[in-house]
Amino acid sequence: MHHRFYVAALLAIPWAAAQTPNEALSWPQVLERFRQANPGLSAAELSVRENQANEVTAGLRPNPTFTSTEDQNNFFTTNPYRPFGAVQWTQSLSQLVERRNKRQLRVDSAHLATEESKSDSSDLERNLIFALRDAFVRVLQGKSIIEVAEENLKYYDHVIDVNRERQKAGDIARVDLSRVELQRAQFQSDLLNARVNLRTSKIALLALLNDRLPVDQFDVTGPFEFKPILMPLDEVRNMALASRPDLRSAATAIEKAKTDNRLAWANGSTDPTFSVDYTRAGPFNTIGVGVSIPLRVFDRNQGEKARTAIEVRRLGLNRTGLVTNIYRDVDSAYETLKSTLALLEPYRDQYLKQSEDVRDTVSFSYQKGGASLLELLDAQKSYRDTQLNYRNLVAAYLSAVNQLSLAVGQEVHP
Repeated sequence: MHHRFYVAALLAIPWAAAQTPNEALSWPQVLERFRQANPGLSAAELSVRENQANEVTAGLRPNPTFTSTEDQNNFFTTNPYRPFGAVQWTQSLSQLVERRNKRQLRVDSAHLATEESKSDSSDLERNLIFALRDAFVRVLQGKSIIEVAEENLKYYDHVIDVNRERQKAGDIARVDLSRVELQRAQFQSDLLNARVNLRTSKIALLALLNDRLPVDQFDVTGPFEFKPILMPLDEVRNMALASRPDLRSAATAIEKAKTDNRLAWANGSTDPTFSVDYTRAGPFNTIGVGVSIPLRVFDRNQGEKARTAIEVRRLGLNRTGLVTNIYRDVDSAYETLKSTLALLEPYRDQYLKQSEDVRDTVSFSYQKGGASLLELLDAQKSYRDTQLNYRNLVAAYLSAVNQLSLAVGQEVHP
């Protein structure tokens, strides 16, 4: 019996340790884990390495060609004891020579493709970090709403206790106490919904981190507040033009297209092949040289010349449209942030304190018989709604900052 108890206790120790919540992660720690573990970012990094390998391929020179020929065998008319006496042996070595800087243009084009893939990888990271920050904010929002819901429920339970004492003393009717107790369901529902939303937000954040840690063992921490400071719009626009990786990628794509156009014209030129050969015919030894020049009569690479020229123009138009979209994204996110701040400031400076004062005053007055039950419930509802609205507005503010950071291409701290 005792042995079974000890075994059960020993088995429970690691399980209990596994259930212990880990230390709450800050935003920099979450971001670092994301960059190390997210498979999308890892795949983008491999794409960059593939393009770097293409640079090696682009820089390779044409291989020389060695040819060995044995000719003029005459096994039936010559001396049967010397069947190879009249054979002619020829060894030839040839090399294609590329003209008009073809190799360097290939290398330049491959290098620009690598730079473009790096910018594309940064742009992918920009979008994924936006999703990561959004999930992080939703976790903080869920924790804040749980705090409010727990505080509201605790306060309302105190109100119920007071009213029970009043009902026992005969100050209020039983039906009024029942109405007060029924209102508790709303506060309890708020708390349960907040807990479900928090777990859902944590699951989304863990998915972005590619982490299979149980939800109960995962937590984050960070400031859930707002700063009423906003940079000038022109400064934010300039930051976006300097930081957006997709704009860098578009500019690099134009340079690559121009390089590809020059390469297309170079590929339309003629590349000679030089050769040297050694021939042995019986007792005679000879050396010769030769050159082979393709005649570019029909194929002068006309299609690629035209296509790459059009590609330069197309990518230039795409970049112009992208700049317009960047201005639109920045302006839209900026106005959203500005309007959210305009809503938040009166809540912080006025509404939160007013709702608390009204709740406490009406609750005290109701206990003394100076306020009706309807006024009490209305004051409780107003306080609850004000607190929830404030925290939702703080979350909206943080989301607006995140949206502005996405539009700018780097984290923006108002």
